[in-house]
Formats: sequence, C-alpha cells, structure tokens
Amino acid sequence: MRHFFLLGCLAVTWPAAGAELQFSFGELAANGSLTNFHAEVFGGGGPAAWKILPGEAPSGFTSFADPSKNSGGGSVLAQTSQDPTDERFPLYIYDGDKFRNFRFTTQFKLVSGGAEQMAGVVFRFQNTSNFYVARVSGLGKNIRFYKVVNGVRSEPIGPGCSLVPGTWHQLSVQCDGNQIGIGLDGRLVMPMLGDNTFAEGKIGFWTKSDAVSYFANAVVDYTPIMPAAQALVNTVLRQQPRILGLRIYTLAANNTNTTTILASKDLAERGQPGTDAELAAIRDGTVSFGRDHGTVLITLPLHDRNGDNIAAVRFKLKSFLGETQDNAVNRARILLNLMQQSGSSAEDLAR
Repeated sequence: MRHFFLLGCLAVTWPAAGAELQFSFGELAANGSLTNFHAEVFGGGGPAAWKILPGEAPSGFTSFADPSKNSGGGSVLAQTSQDPTDERFPLYIYDGDKFRNFRFTTQFKLVSGGAEQMAGVVFRFQNTSNFYVARVSGLGKNIRFYKVVNGVRSEPIGPGCSLVPGTWHQLSVQCDGNQIGIGLDGRLVMPMLGDNTFAEGKIGFWTKSDAVSYFANAVVDYTPIMPAAQALVNTVLRQQPRILGLRIYTLAANNTNTTTILASKDLAERGQPGTDAELAAIRDGTVSFGRDHGTVLITLPLHDRNGDNIAAVRFKLKSFLGETQDNAVNRARILLNLMQQSGSSAEDLAR
C-alpha cells in the first residue's frame, strides 16, 4: 500500500482495490490556508469566505440518533460570508485529482443564515458553469440534487428531511458510471439517479446565499482514473512480459519544449520530465539508441492513424550477445506496431 501526505491537511492512501483521500481539517491551525483548494461563486453577489475555524469539529464517530454525544474538537472548514443575494452559490473546489467512480462523504453543520441555511457538495465539477450539486436545507427541510449545464440550473429533485439545527450531520454522494446516489446521515434518501451529463470531474464544498456552514471529516473513496496511455502500456506488458521498461512521453501541457512521462511500467515515474531524445522523437520522428549494462534503450515516435507523431515511446530491452543497433531498433519497432494498432490520437492517450 502506498501512502501520501499533502500540505499537512490531506492524507492519501492507495489500497489494493482503490484509493482514499481524507480531508483532515481538524489538524490545521485557525485561519490556515488550503493551497490545494480555490474558491468560486456561481451566480451573483460578493466573494465567498472559506476559513479554517478552531474548536468545532465533531468526534470521529458521529451519532445521528443522539447528537449530544458528538463532542469533539479540532478545526473545521467554514464558509462564513453572509451575503444574502438569493442566487449566490459559494463553492470551494479541490484542485487535485478528478474523480469518476467514487464515494464522497462529509460531516456538516448548519450554523446560521437568515435567507438560507444550506450546506452541500459539488461533484464532477468542470467549471463554474457545469457541475452537479447535492445539498440540504435547514429552513426548507429538504435534500436536493440538481445540475448546472452551461450556467443553467436544472429543476432540483429530492425528498423532505428533518435536520437537528446546530448539530453535525453527514452527507454522502456515490457515483458509479452514470448512477448517482445521495445519502444523509448514513442512509440513501432517494432512488439512484441516472445522468450522463458529466462522466468525471473535480469535487468540492457548497453553500448558498448568507448560509454559514461548517464541514469536517471529509473522505473520498475512489477508483483512480487510468489514462488510456497507461492502459495501453499495461496491455503491451501483459502480452510481452519480458520488456524491462516501457514509457510513453507527451509534450508537457504548459511547455511545448519539454516532455513528460504520461504512462510507464513503473507508475511512480508518471509526471517526471523527459529528455531531448523524447522531444526529438515527437517533433522530428528521430529514433534514439543507447546501451546500459546488458540492456538496450530505444526511443521511437508513436504515430496516429494519419502517421503524425503524437508521442514518444521508450523501450528498455535485454540485449543479447552480438546484437547490433539495427537488430535492437527492429525489435522495438515490432513492439511499437502492437501499440499503434490501437489507433489512438494524442487526445485519446491523455483521457
């Protein structure tokens, strides 16, 4: 199992069947900043005010049957601005991974609000004009799901619910393909919803108007999205297990003069920069060759259906006695042809 810790407020673990992302706001100092989130506002009104506040977090186990047992401590994430503009929706978006199939759970508390008392989560977020929302209303005594497409809100759907004011509750969203489940306090509150509008996207927290809401103990259990390039590498390695190393490089998104590893036999290498050899393969179709302690290294351009260079592929193969450069390159070309049978485009590889 691999473990990662981000910015002192997030812990990521990678179990065999998937991954877990924990938002541990309780460990943060008051008024601390979250550099891996950013604030947005959908609709009108002034900016949101997302802060870390001390001493309000619930215990790790929340009793929904008896809220008096939910004593705890530590910090919480809070939306504290109180702009009463009706069509104003503050969002706090996680800038890390996108998520496709996942379960997002958070505890929340409705603290105050004259126009609204709401809290929710945003998911499969594309931008401020395209996303899903699941939210609860203390004043309206209901839970609702809706989507925003090209800046237009759909009609909210969902049942009524009873919330104990000023206490901690739990909201959850589960996405499996086009199936969406909404849960409140540990139980599903409406039939599974089917919607194909957004297949994946970012996650975040949500409020409305002048609602002051707290969030704590948020967790995302998810299946990491595998780029098509990595699936292609995995397929070739299953067919040719004697390959010692295999990487696919593409041009870096923010700099067309550098390359980055998009897929690799060693997953830890993904995202690392490439060399001039990979850049030359993509730009000019250059083939590079090298030797290293009984192995040969060959870098070749990967073509799309039209023969255009879309990526660079680097093979590490075991060498044999008397092998020439031409022999090694020909072996690599045979493997490259297997990969090119997928007919992928540059866009396909990154998906």
